[in-house]
Amino acid sequence: MQYEPESLSPAQAAALRRSLRGGRAALSRRTLLRASTGGALAAGGVAALSGCGIPPAAKPQGISSEDHSDREKRVVFSNWTEYMDVDESGKRRPTLDAFRERTGISVKYTEDINDNVEFFGKVKPQLAAGQDIGRDLINVTDWLAARLIRFGWVQKLDPANLPHAYANLSQQFRSPDWDPGRAYSYPWTGIPAVIAYNKKALDGLEVRSFGDLLDQPKLKGRVSLLSEMRDTMGLALLDLGKDPGKVTDDDFDAAIARVQKAVDRGQVRRFTGNDYTSDLSKGDIAACVAWAGDVVQLQADNPDIDFVIPDSGYMIATDNLLIPNKARHKRNAERLIDYYYEPGPAARLAAYINYVCPVDGVKAELAKIDRSAADNPLIIPDREMASKSHSFRSLSSKEETAYEEKFAKLTGA
Repeated sequence: MQYEPESLSPAQAAALRRSLRGGRAALSRRTLLRASTGGALAAGGVAALSGCGIPPAAKPQGISSEDHSDREKRVVFSNWTEYMDVDESGKRRPTLDAFRERTGISVKYTEDINDNVEFFGKVKPQLAAGQDIGRDLINVTDWLAARLIRFGWVQKLDPANLPHAYANLSQQFRSPDWDPGRAYSYPWTGIPAVIAYNKKALDGLEVRSFGDLLDQPKLKGRVSLLSEMRDTMGLALLDLGKDPGKVTDDDFDAAIARVQKAVDRGQVRRFTGNDYTSDLSKGDIAACVAWAGDVVQLQADNPDIDFVIPDSGYMIATDNLLIPNKARHKRNAERLIDYYYEPGPAARLAAYINYVCPVDGVKAELAKIDRSAADNPLIIPDREMASKSHSFRSLSSKEETAYEEKFAKLTGA
């Protein structure tokens, strides 16, 4: 595929800064509640995408080099921080160790993905030039996965090396519009956006829908929404009976207008990244749009925290495993992907990171490790909850700019 040079519009740059300061891109996946938000990454992250990009002539030079998997029993895996199980000493990674012992393949595991934009800026010159980036496996969020696939910068997976992944991938993750049939990617985790609330702060008031957040007078000034456009506006679209996976410009404008009325009335306290967690726990925010991983961790410390899945549905994003072009150890990387789709390793990973596990058949194995995690639908969705998940459709660069501009105006960014 031809590389499509892209630069950020002012609205996209503002959205990126919001994400880096307090959104899902801001902090490590497991330490959201234990770290303070800040803009330290913003300058470098925005710079990575705010220039003119790669010249149009730069294209991938082929798909893969010779696969050295048989001769070189290793795989190089780049991941987010705190996104892999560790033992109590903090020095060993049990599932990776077990993979090496079983297969003889060593894993050079590096926690060098701090945010999607920064990582993209780091690797795009080599990928665009058709060069090896020194990694066999990477883990990036769905919008960036879609971009890498669109540019032709990642390799098509061989189903023969992925029998467990093919068989055990949960139905709700099987066919995103940016990678139908999962030809190039497999999800590492799902990241739901749901409605969370503090029972003590609600004082008997029932919150069941996104509309309740916007319209319930007793919640005025005690509601927060997420500064991630797809999560907040996706829930708004669902509440209007619209499908975020098929959103039109008119649908989006109607959802913006609906939320704008609530903002103008003072119903919404603020738009936040993960920094809503402290206010929710204290009760300063009574109800909000929240990420499920935060809710799981908050509930461990505060019995007043609970969540609801609206009848209209909820939003979910994914972080995804891909093999870059020119990777030296493609088959080894595919074996590692497949390993994490076996119920045992998948359960051990889910018990540690507390995000939605995309592997069917894992609940019984997880119950042996942590019964509460196995019974938590934010980690192992039941069939009803899985059926209510929705993803925002892929947007063109022009649509992305227009939607982010409207959302930036709504949030006051």
